[in-house]
Amino acid sequence: MKHRLTAAVAALALAAAACGSDAGTGAAPESSGPAGLTVWIMDGSVTQDLLKTFETGYEAAHPEVDLDIQIQAWDGIGERVTAALASTDAPDVIEVGNTQVAQYAASGGVTDLTGKVADLKGEDWLPGLAQPGNTDGKQYGIPWYAANRVVVYHKDLFAKADVQPPKTRDEWLEITKKLNQGGNQGIYLTGQTWYALAGFIWDEGGDLAVQEGGRWKGALDTPQALAGMDFYQRLQALGKGPKDADEANPPQHEVFAQGKVAQIIAVPGIAARVLEVEPDLKDKIGYFPIPGKTPDKPGSVFTGGSDLIVPVASQHQEEAYEVVKALAGEEFQTDLAKAMSFVPNRTSLAGVLSGDEGTAAMATGAANGRATPNTPNWAAVEATSVIKQYMTAVLTGGDPATEARKTSESITATLNSGS
Repeated sequence: MKHRLTAAVAALALAAAACGSDAGTGAAPESSGPAGLTVWIMDGSVTQDLLKTFETGYEAAHPEVDLDIQIQAWDGIGERVTAALASTDAPDVIEVGNTQVAQYAASGGVTDLTGKVADLKGEDWLPGLAQPGNTDGKQYGIPWYAANRVVVYHKDLFAKADVQPPKTRDEWLEITKKLNQGGNQGIYLTGQTWYALAGFIWDEGGDLAVQEGGRWKGALDTPQALAGMDFYQRLQALGKGPKDADEANPPQHEVFAQGKVAQIIAVPGIAARVLEVEPDLKDKIGYFPIPGKTPDKPGSVFTGGSDLIVPVASQHQEEAYEVVKALAGEEFQTDLAKAMSFVPNRTSLAGVLSGDEGTAAMATGAANGRATPNTPNWAAVEATSVIKQYMTAVLTGGDPATEARKTSESITATLNSGS
């Protein structure tokens, strides 16, 4: 692996080369070496092994590039990306949630890649992935992968408790109670797993926010949304997940890998992370769709994914684009889908995961998939963590109606800011 250059060191090297040239003799400045490209990848998106394989192979094929791939935590990522886009020293490529692209593009700090769509085989992109990356007819976000959450379970613990994957919410509560035995947790669900809450709210006929008369209004205080929060509270109480943290604190795959947790709610690809920690769990991990209120319909899920963006502030626009092209290309998409059980960004790659148990569960759930409110300001709501704070307040004894009303007012203000 070549020596890594941070963006700052690269800039200093270029400056030093320029200052060191002899204007009188017309001597050419010395080469500053490979271009140091910083790439931000979100925690949980790719295994370390696959990232290392990509990095090594890419640098071997592109000796003019030195990749510095940095793993970023989801917690607080909105603020970090916003700050990076406004800086003069931004990363060269950033993975972002597909619902966040519109807000980032509105800042003016994201490179318009519309002219590259044909080169990237954009006609083959999944529409549900391509559309969130497109704002006002311009493609700022390049589709990377899609996924939705399922229930990941420990087969041995299910067998020990003599239970089967449930088909309804009520069955889910019952089998989870039975799984709480012998020091095992029936489920590990943190207090701030808000995408799961969103699904329960949608199942009840509610929403996170609604549009009325051209303005957005937070909707967590509706009876339907409160019913969704009530179910979340009952389910979360059947495990020992912290009430004041999300699934990344501590990383829930590490908790599951200890072998004492029967269920977690996650994308199927988390199994690869679990096996990195505890290889002995191979063949002991199963999957089923998040149950709905009735057996004929799975629970609602957020169908999301990630896009890749290139900041305008990147000093290596063409090199950054080539990295995006490789990450979004057929070879890496195939490897990523197989390693993480994600849905690839191209329709022509749909058969890559045929027969995969996790993907089958994900596909079943996707039939009842939903999206967050379609507004550029939704990313700002996520950045404030106001929904997470609401959940913790309720789970630690706050009055649900009161907390929901305050949070809905906050969401309303954020969604209508600047309008």
